[in-house]
Amino acid sequence: MSTMTAKVPVSVLIPAKNEELNLPACLESVARADEVFMVDSQSSDRSVEIAQQYEAQVVQFHFNGRWPKKKNWSLDTLPFRNDWVLIVDCDERITPELWDEIATVIQNPDYSGYYLNRKVFFLGKWIRYGGKYPDWNLRLFRHKLGRYENLKTEDIPNTGDNEVHEHVILQGNVGYLKEDMLHIDFRDIYHWLERHNRYSNWEARVYYNTLMGNDETDTIGSDLWGNAVQRKRFLKKIWVRLPFKPLLRFIIFYFLRLGFLDGRPGYIYGRLLSQYEYQIGVKLYELRQFGGQLNVQTNPEPPSSKTEPQPANITK
Repeated sequence: MSTMTAKVPVSVLIPAKNEELNLPACLESVARADEVFMVDSQSSDRSVEIAQQYEAQVVQFHFNGRWPKKKNWSLDTLPFRNDWVLIVDCDERITPELWDEIATVIQNPDYSGYYLNRKVFFLGKWIRYGGKYPDWNLRLFRHKLGRYENLKTEDIPNTGDNEVHEHVILQGNVGYLKEDMLHIDFRDIYHWLERHNRYSNWEARVYYNTLMGNDETDTIGSDLWGNAVQRKRFLKKIWVRLPFKPLLRFIIFYFLRLGFLDGRPGYIYGRLLSQYEYQIGVKLYELRQFGGQLNVQTNPEPPSSKTEPQPANITK
């Protein structure tokens, strides 16, 4: 078996729900992995069928509104047969060059985990200038040594059952891979807006926790002199207190980061990010009006206070 087609001793974890448009390309891109799990949230489309066609192991996750969410539950529960886990979202692709680099670094690893950089594509164009590039995410690590932080957002309705912008807290040192991971969503703008409507619920809670001083426990923390994520958290403490954030976000994206060089997709992306920031602000205002609780009707039957990891029901 050639090096280019040899299986890499890595277990891939793909969280999913109704991702039939993105899954084929995602699963094709992780075909070199020794093992692939798709953790599904009761998809109503062909996601499970597609995953089984690509011989991925499908596990159903049932969220009860309490911690842990999907990725941490998977790390606690799934019977990985490899030491290393690679977490890939359905709209992400692992290139052959990145697989070659992964196969090399895990043979004689200097670190317990590695950051991957994401190249974000929007309306068919790489958002090179205005977007977050580099966009580092700790996705490859020894699964026994890493868990996602708890930013205390699970009580907010309609945020989903998956860790979105939480980061992995890892026992051990981390490195950075050179090759990029691609972020390409085949769904339309409707789904982008729907997804970011949910994300803005999550972000509003994070902003609220930051303003209330409740954002450091069980997280990677903020540090101006720390890693890229910790520096970003430090700057967010300043950001949440600034006025005119929607306008500022567009100015930073489109002018200071030269987003205008990304053409019409860059302009549209910048406007949508500004709108997203406005949604966060409105929902933050609502949270502050009601003392941190949204004024909505939630499930009349409160979930149990603790989620115990259950044996994974795996299908192929």
